[in-house]
Amino acid sequence: MCNIINDFYGVTERKGIPVVSSRKVAEVFEKQHGHVIRDIEKVLADLLIGGLSNFGESNFIKSSYKNSQNKRQPEYIMTKDGFTLLVMGYSGEKATRFKVAYIERFNQMENFIKSLAEVKADFPEFTDAVMQLYEEPKHYHFSNEINMINRIVLGMDAKKFKEVNGLGDVPSIRPYLSPKQLEYIKILQRVDIGLCVAIKDFQQRKSILQDYFNRIVLKQIA
Repeated sequence: MCNIINDFYGVTERKGIPVVSSRKVAEVFEKQHGHVIRDIEKVLADLLIGGLSNFGESNFIKSSYKNSQNKRQPEYIMTKDGFTLLVMGYSGEKATRFKVAYIERFNQMENFIKSLAEVKADFPEFTDAVMQLYEEPKHYHFSNEINMINRIVLGMDAKKFKEVNGLGDVPSIRPYLSPKQLEYIKILQRVDIGLCVAIKDFQQRKSILQDYFNRIVLKQIA
């Protein structure tokens, strides 16, 4: 299962690594999907002959999807290395531009996944800081604190963000944020850990975080 992040090039995250579907590659490179499947299977055959089947298995994950007739059709999920090996044979000015754009997008996704992992790593410490604020912490104390940061960075809470972006009832909005949004949330979450220890008043913490965020944004725009 891939976490889908809307993007023209279709680079997504699967088990902590950036991947792309053979269907999306076919669409972007303006090729028939069947021909891309053929090319991938030729690459896999060459890897097998060369004693590199492990590379093929790691970087070309066979999968399937339902077509418009609700029938299962084959596709491959490729890592950056798998994608790079596949498109080596695609030539022409347009193909070259797409190859460069894909490499840049893979690199961006790798940075995004790293930032997401850092946010998750901070969460236990963030939870402990919120717990220290209340004699009897309730679940809404945590959601209030998290949504305070969401509103500062996104201009809305998690529920509204899901509605606006048509995400349904996903457990977390974090995988659907832009790298910049995620970076800001990571920064404010770390600042709020210290504020929770020093300042018990919610509105005061909110005011300080909003001011800090405004200064970060204005500094980057200037």
